[in-house]
Amino acid sequence: MQPLQRSWLVRGMLAWSLRPFAALYGWAWRLHRALYRRGWRQAERLPVPVVVVGNLIVGGAGKTPTVRAVVAALAAHGWHPGIVSRGYGRRADGIALVTTDSAPETIGDEPLLLRRATGAPVAVGTDRPAAARALLDHAPLVDVIVADDGLQHLALARDVEVLVFDERGAGNGWLLPAGPLREPLPRVLAPNQVVLYNAAAPSTPLPGSLARRRLAGATPLDAWWRGAPPDAQALAALRGRAVWAAAGMAQPARYFDMLRAAGLDVTPLALPDHHDYATLPWPDGVDVLVTEKDAVKLAPERCGASRVWVVALDFEPDADFTARLLALLPPRPDRLRWTPA
Repeated sequence: MQPLQRSWLVRGMLAWSLRPFAALYGWAWRLHRALYRRGWRQAERLPVPVVVVGNLIVGGAGKTPTVRAVVAALAAHGWHPGIVSRGYGRRADGIALVTTDSAPETIGDEPLLLRRATGAPVAVGTDRPAAARALLDHAPLVDVIVADDGLQHLALARDVEVLVFDERGAGNGWLLPAGPLREPLPRVLAPNQVVLYNAAAPSTPLPGSLARRRLAGATPLDAWWRGAPPDAQALAALRGRAVWAAAGMAQPARYFDMLRAAGLDVTPLALPDHHDYATLPWPDGVDVLVTEKDAVKLAPERCGASRVWVVALDFEPDADFTARLLALLPPRPDRLRWTPA
């Protein structure tokens, strides 16, 4: 995939050769939208508002940290958020409710991370309306649903769409497979859309807010599983030592660059997105830095003599992003304020 992903940044020979397939993809996308626009298929409206967080391009643009930030913002303003997710990569079918000790292979790594990080109830399933109904039955206090990904999953009606972009923006601006776009980049935002740039500056012409990201610190893997917070001093103490850095994510270079910018001497180990860690990919007895997404698939007793540290990301959208998000939601139900577990 690497040559193809590189071709998505420019309109080179490979991208041009794939333009006929992009035309077919675009026709299928327009048909899919038309089925709902003309009423031949119906989007299900839930009894609570829905916020969908997703990106228009393929690959990790920062959806998971954005979901965490949205859930935190909603909870801080008195909402009781719940999360639904497809549970990409899970080895099970149907609808499942996520607990803090769920097996990642049955519910997916990102839903487990979201459950642990936010304390909000989480349900997974390819049928997102069914997952949301199950979540509301399980947690009747929930008064807003945050959908992790699903911009193109039109079966679930939504009140707000959060479009997430990173430094790549819209790439070469073409649809799959000639470019990275899952759907065309809009010329103007719809009334229910807000944009968050997981980047130092806006990367498309669309108006939006910026998110500040930095490394929050490191935690030993066993302490992380017990809920210990990230420690900036522990991360700084690893400077001057040769450490490995593993990342099973779509854009691992961003993680490695942040570690190097923090003064760490890392041997990068880029793994496939959602890597299952069935076997450990590093030599025994080394210091290893992993992301939280990797940590949910690593039990401390499996790591042998290696010293594994979990590096957390501090991700904070601008204040205007929260204001725009809240302005698109209906009035909040008058209930007791909810605090994540």
